Amino acid sequence: MIKDCHGNPLPVYSKGIVSFNRSVDGAVPEGSVSLLKVVMSSDCPQPLAGQFFMLHAERSNFLLPRPISVYHSEVNKDGDLEVWFLILLKGQGTRELCDLQLKDRINLLGPCGNRFEEPAGKKVCIIGGGIGVAPVAGFAESLPEASYDFFASFKSGSYGLDFIKPANLTITTDDGSVGVHGMLSAAFTAATIRERGYEVVYACGPTPMLAYIQGVCREAGVLCWLSMEARMACGAGVCLGCVIPTTNGKLRCCKDGPIFDGSILIFEKSDSVGGIKVQPRRQPLAQDEEPDLSVNIAGVHFENPVIGSSGAFGFGTEYQSVFDVNRLGGIASKGLTLEPRQGNDGIRLWETPAGLMNSIGLQNPGIPHFIENELPQMMALKPVSIANLSGSSLETYVEGAKLLDKTNVPMIELNISCPNVSAGGAAFGMTCSAAGDVVRAVRAATSKPLVVKLTPQAPDLIGVAMECIKAGAQGISLCNSFQGIAVDIERGVPVFEKVKAGVGGPAVRPIAVRLVYELVEAINKLPENQRVPVIAIGGIASWQDAVEFIMAGAAALEVGTATFVNPLAMVEIVDGLAAFMKRKGYKTLDDFRGCIQK
Repeated sequence: MIKDCHGNPLPVYSKGIVSFNRSVDGAVPEGSVSLLKVVMSSDCPQPLAGQFFMLHAERSNFLLPRPISVYHSEVNKDGDLEVWFLILLKGQGTRELCDLQLKDRINLLGPCGNRFEEPAGKKVCIIGGGIGVAPVAGFAESLPEASYDFFASFKSGSYGLDFIKPANLTITTDDGSVGVHGMLSAAFTAATIRERGYEVVYACGPTPMLAYIQGVCREAGVLCWLSMEARMACGAGVCLGCVIPTTNGKLRCCKDGPIFDGSILIFEKSDSVGGIKVQPRRQPLAQDEEPDLSVNIAGVHFENPVIGSSGAFGFGTEYQSVFDVNRLGGIASKGLTLEPRQGNDGIRLWETPAGLMNSIGLQNPGIPHFIENELPQMMALKPVSIANLSGSSLETYVEGAKLLDKTNVPMIELNISCPNVSAGGAAFGMTCSAAGDVVRAVRAATSKPLVVKLTPQAPDLIGVAMECIKAGAQGISLCNSFQGIAVDIERGVPVFEKVKAGVGGPAVRPIAVRLVYELVEAINKLPENQRVPVIAIGGIASWQDAVEFIMAGAAALEVGTATFVNPLAMVEIVDGLAAFMKRKGYKTLDDFRGCIQK
């Protein structure tokens, strides 16, 4: 076992097997906290009080492991090291850990970080808040019985106190379900420290609670050791992603901590980020009050902002037997050209770790066939029908627009962004002049509301968008697929015949959010009567993704790849968005649209 200069065991990468995983009694709501026990491989050193492990299920859907503090460790009856973790269900990453089954394999890096300093005969106070009770309970277990007092603070219920043996135990709950009614401050103050003669305080819990403890310890003139948490990637002090602001500079939570001398910590105010104010807390909507998800784009009313994306939802009728497509706000048709097209040869789809590459090549029945056959079926559905118009030349765009103008389709999405065709498509969307020419020509050929779909490959994307608006676009949809290359390494050739292909899915979402944010920011600088809505596209798979784009400024959103993964994705987004708005007290999308815009 290798140790650092302070005697802390350094982390090793080891394998573990789940020996127990079950919800703990007393946690509220039920099932919100799990006790996970892992039998470690023989090369893993026994952790010290306050240390943690980076946990990553062997079969995981997530890139990064999760840092979890050690609650308890022991050598079991077979002579193997067994480490116990309390895991709070916070997101999908911790959900994966909470759902591990007996005998599942798990990868661990640890033990990581420093340990709690020994009290050296001082009168000790230990405080745990919520899931932060785990590491301090592990520390308390290492101390002599009745040599410390213990405060445990929860919103409701209590848990994690099985191994502690304090002289005095005080539990506080926000709802009064256990112990003292109130937050920690209802039972622990600077006066408490003086009255009981505490000489050192050890604590772990939510950041506001730790900031409070720092303040009262400073007021009482006693030392406090605070166990902090931060988002981590490595756990070994390499990535510098988990730094904590201190009077000694930015220190690594994983390596210099997680336990810090409380006097050096700087607790920053959380009422704004980057100068942008945190959304004010609102009262949830009344139980019988439903939020209004409707949106108006270029004079067209959508019942909700969720639109089936062109190329990923056919003409809408294909999914009628799978889910109620009438619950969607809109459906953008397959990309349509004046003439029928057979599309590209060779491989058309290629899966990536976080998305899908495609090279379809705009295979479609042609606009005349669409008008006679597919359009009537689309119009029979409740969602707004959107005809996605593409072309190989300016003339074919115009002729296609003229044909669509004679129909009852409510809206046209002008596609100048397809990356998988040899002529037309993205070529028109790469420069301001070409984009302006095609938009003006199509605008002159139809009176239909016109939204222009742009490519993220344009060197001056904002300039292209502004030229499209100037030329008559009444909305912008952003963005079509990014371009990528896949290689068949066994044959040493590109996977796709055209070499480059479109990339979509979760991997592109953060980039697409940035592009939408920047475009909305630019549009907001225009006179109000020249501003147009932006429809977001790019890796949207959940209601959380939808909220992210709307907060970036999007008026609506198109969902593509996610439907292949989960055919119910779009209706789940509609339901999740409504539930989010109701919980947050948002009556309309305008209540939070663009809230991160400065």
